[in-house]
Amino acid sequence: MKIGIVGLPNVGKSTLFNSITKAGAECANYPFCTIEPNVGVVAVPDERLENLGKMYNTKKITPAVVEFVDIAGLVKGASKGEGLGNKFLSNIRETDAIVEVVRCFEDSNIVHVDGNVDPIRDIETINLELIFADIETIDRRIDKAVKMLKADKKYEFEINLLKKIKLGLENGMPARSLEYNEEEKELLNEMFLLTSKPLIYIANVSEDVLLDVENDEFVKKVKEYAKHEKSEVIPLCVKIEEELSSLDSNDKKEMLEAIGLKEAGLDILIKKSYDLLGLMSFLTAGEPEVRAWTIKKGTKAPEAAGKIHSDIQRGFIKAEIISYDELIKEGSMVAAKEKGLVRQEGKDYIMQEGDVVLFRFNV
Repeated sequence: MKIGIVGLPNVGKSTLFNSITKAGAECANYPFCTIEPNVGVVAVPDERLENLGKMYNTKKITPAVVEFVDIAGLVKGASKGEGLGNKFLSNIRETDAIVEVVRCFEDSNIVHVDGNVDPIRDIETINLELIFADIETIDRRIDKAVKMLKADKKYEFEINLLKKIKLGLENGMPARSLEYNEEEKELLNEMFLLTSKPLIYIANVSEDVLLDVENDEFVKKVKEYAKHEKSEVIPLCVKIEEELSSLDSNDKKEMLEAIGLKEAGLDILIKKSYDLLGLMSFLTAGEPEVRAWTIKKGTKAPEAAGKIHSDIQRGFIKAEIISYDELIKEGSMVAAKEKGLVRQEGKDYIMQEGDVVLFRFNV
């Protein structure tokens, strides 16, 4: 699963990506790895793993991970190939979600590409390029569907949906902001439109407004804009996140307390990004390893078992499950079993966030 970070020049995009890679590098149990120069893999913060590790006196802790991609820069006309436009669009097509960094602070020492700070204009600069690219994609698909309609009437449904999306795009509405029934959603997922990808806006604020972002006019504007297109907004100060990412866990905690923050913005972003992709974690625990396994929400027990090993899925018998909260409350798996809190679940069980699982199988 890949999340692309986009933004205009001098908005904090590269600093945010560098902070993410530093945070990954500081993760002792899942070292940051560089797949290529602009790709970083970072652990999803999860205090449950540390708590289970202490309970089981485990030798190894392996968290879930998210992959971030620093997308090539964008200029107006990217949809027509201007600047690095073609690379920019192709890189976004390969991602599952988008994080868009928006500058929400004034600083005379940092020149804005358009001369002054206007977060909505910046958002629309990028969004319009994505909309233009999607309109081109839809026009090609409509032409193809019209030709196919003569042989198969089922393409009438696709043509109607394409026209509905195109009308929305022409009115400045990303595909994600429109309403769809289940059949339309299924077809939409096959189109791989840029504006249908889930999106989080990072409102990059100055240090002095970090503790009062709710009253910041720039942030208010971004939130109002995002609400209409069904996107989330995370206000954070990229400069502070860069400092935090270079600290060890104790120093990081002290700095957060000194600033007056409960949690680093980067940690919030990573967790929100994980959730944005429709992902969740189930947990396995023992002395050799405590681990978070990534699955799609709605995954059934045998498919979850397959994440560990295909043989476990093939020979699946049952899953012994207890929720993380219940296990921690009882203090041990033995105590939980004595109280009858460990459930036996079969092939139709839908996994829940935080399930602690032992799969029984026979191959």
